[in-house]
Amino acid sequence: MLDDLDAIDRSLLDLLQKDGRTSNADLARAVKMAPSAVFERVRRLERDGVIRGYSTRLDPRALECSLLAFVLVRTDERTGENTAGAELARVPEVLEVHHVAGQDSYLVKVRVKDPESLGRLLRERFGAIRGVRSTQSTIALETLKEDTALPLEPPPATVQKERLRA
Repeated sequence: MLDDLDAIDRSLLDLLQKDGRTSNADLARAVKMAPSAVFERVRRLERDGVIRGYSTRLDPRALECSLLAFVLVRTDERTGENTAGAELARVPEVLEVHHVAGQDSYLVKVRVKDPESLGRLLRERFGAIRGVRSTQSTIALETLKEDTALPLEPPPATVQKERLRA
């Protein structure tokens, strides 16, 4: 799929990652194409699953969720079983769940109001999940970078040359 993305697709993706509300007309101007052609490209990228959706970034402090923590969760699950991970993913305060290699089973990113809220979350919600054996939390003191944008490399020169010949 990555080789199917040309320089224009990558430009569109970069622009949309910076601001998902960029109008079709502004996208078209930026890549010097007709709005209808840009519209079709964006729809294709959505249909192909390259663009998975659009969202709004909220200020956690404004919503009283200023404490950011990363929790390592160890479970009794057998290899290939992810039921605890699915349960963790259903907890509203959980932002991300990653199945990881090593002694622990999951790395979970959470946002809560304060340390007391984190304690309650771990005891009452995580502790109630079948198979959860232990947790270890790391609280972020300061966030220097938090982004969801993926780096977009230009297509390899050989792919670009082949497209020009086609």
